[in-house]
Amino acid sequence: MRRSVLLVPVADGGLWSVRAGGVRWICGFTDEAALARFALRHQPGDEPMDYAALLGARIVDEIVPSLGEPAGLAVDIATEDGSMFFPPVTGIVPDEVAVATTDTTGVTTGEEHGHERR
Repeated sequence: MRRSVLLVPVADGGLWSVRAGGVRWICGFTDEAALARFALRHQPGDEPMDYAALLGARIVDEIVPSLGEPAGLAVDIATEDGSMFFPPVTGIVPDEVAVATTDTTGVTTGEEHGHERR
């Protein structure tokens, strides 16, 4: 994902995103066909959808931290059985903006730059 160029719809001067589950998801698409499937559902009429071509790394390393809220990357959300989600957790987004998670052992990580807390 980090080295892939993603097509991100642009709306109202910003990148198109949706909020779900307490997370703001920036929506990116792997190709124009995937973007077109999304545009059919979200763009009025036959209007072309403006988009920016961005590296996945730029989205998660620069754009997500600038939003000031928990945010992640959703890829190909209009593709049946092909969607991928990159949540705001350590290892995907910079540690300083990662949200805390609890693993299967009950250890909470994420808010303190990946250090474990009990």
